Amino acid sequence: MTENIKEMLAYIGDNPVREGLRETPRRVIKSWDKLFGGYKQKPESVLKTFTEGSCDEMVILKDIEFYSTCEHHLLPFFGTISIGYLPDKKVIGISKLARLVEIYSRRLQIQEKLVAEIADSLMRHLKPLGVMVVCKAKHMCICARGVEKHKADMITSALRGVFKKNEVRQEFLQFVQKV
Repeated sequence: MTENIKEMLAYIGDNPVREGLRETPRRVIKSWDKLFGGYKQKPESVLKTFTEGSCDEMVILKDIEFYSTCEHHLLPFFGTISIGYLPDKKVIGISKLARLVEIYSRRLQIQEKLVAEIADSLMRHLKPLGVMVVCKAKHMCICARGVEKHKADMITSALRGVFKKNEVRQEFLQFVQKV
């Protein structure tokens, strides 16, 4: 891996053995362990459910910060994700929702797939009446290259179960849009 990174540095026109770059291959490898750590984790490992304290009203965790890497350009994208679900006899600890976002966002990704994977994982393991995931992100592939639009944000959603009903979807959106 170290030699591959040195070759990449040489490809872009720099000298991989100069003082400032000598330790770069090691740093990149260490960085990738964090940035792509989601491959080493399984979603089901964090999705412990509880029947005690279960409710029949919407549960929402709003504005979960995330960082990911675009699988098309290997450039970062980052923003927030809000998750809502309607329990069916089981709930999940709120930190587990944030951990689920971390698992999927720490993989090579596209935003559309990211929200779908989170929603599908919750439907599969929590078995709620429905799930909605909304993501707002800034993509460096559109900011730093290509059309170079710095203020553009991408918004995606995934709706499952009862969240396909307009009134349920609107309730979720009202909650996440409030301060």
